[in-house]
Formats: sequence, C-alpha cells, structure tokens
Amino acid sequence: MLTVKERGHFVATMRYAHVSVMETMAAWVPTSPEMEVKLLLGEHIWDMAQHADSLGKRTYELRLALQHSVRPAESYVDFLAEASAIGPTPQRLAAMYDVVIPALAGRQRHYLEQTDRLVDAPTVRILERYLVDVARILDAAHALRRELPALQMPDGQWVTALLGREAALEFLATAPTAGVAVEA
Repeated sequence: MLTVKERGHFVATMRYAHVSVMETMAAWVPTSPEMEVKLLLGEHIWDMAQHADSLGKRTYELRLALQHSVRPAESYVDFLAEASAIGPTPQRLAAMYDVVIPALAGRQRHYLEQTDRLVDAPTVRILERYLVDVARILDAAHALRRELPALQMPDGQWVTALLGREAALEFLATAPTAGVAVEA
C-alpha cells in the first residue's frame, strides 16, 4: 500500500504535468493558424485547468501545501519542454493527443492499480473523472483530424517513436523528498 507521502508525491507531480500541458496548449493557441485548432485547444485548456485544480486541492489533503506541484524527473520535464517547442500543427496535435495526454492517462491508470481504493478514495475519484474526460478530449481531437485531413500526421513512425521515448521516461523524481517543489 502506498504511503500518504507517496500518494501526495504522485498527485503533486501529476499536477505539475497537467499545468505544463495546459500552459503548452495556451501557448499554441495564438500560434496555430487554424481556428478549429484554437477552439479545440481552448476547450482542453479549461479541462486541464480543472484537473490541475482538483489535484492541487488533493495535495492539501495529503499533507502538502494547497495547489502544490512537484517537478517530475528531469527527463520527463525535458520531454514536456520538447513537446511544447513543436511548431507544425499536425505534429503538435499528434504529440499532445496521441502521446502526452494518453501517456498521462496510462500513468494514472497504473497508479489506480497500485493504490488502496478505499484509503485513497478521493484521489481515485479525481483520477477516474479525469480518465472519463480524457476519452472525450481524445475523441474530439481525433474527430477534428478526420474532418481536416491536413492536420493528420502523414508519418505514423514519428508518433510511434515519440510514444517509445515517453514510455521509457521516469515520471516521478526518485523519491518523494527528491523532487524539487514548485508552486504553479
């Protein structure tokens, strides 16, 4: 069973990731020429903000500061920064909706498999709610790319390689006390 410290560390690290995704999407809105993409990102910025807020409230319940974030492992922070720097819209959408968001959902599913669902019920509810939203988010992104073929990636190998890179990364800092705390 995970300790309160381990649960808090995961939740605060996941909050950091959600804030990072939200900030990346927000930075992409003015630089994406397609109005449909701007609208899609705007909706999902709000979703990520809601989830970051829920996770931030949960950190307080897990004996951390309210809205506390813990920086993930450096390799993961670097990966998020690289994704944020992508320029062309098709690659941006593929990175976010085929790799980053599904991978975060996968990490949350893995956490749900490890935690005691009774003891950690509030976190379980937050993550399960997020997983429902992720399905809607991914459906919307895939529907937009089907509607506008110019937004599709012509090369599936790029996405496969990015998925492989993400899967190989450590997410959490090595120990709950090893993470550099940041307020976001």
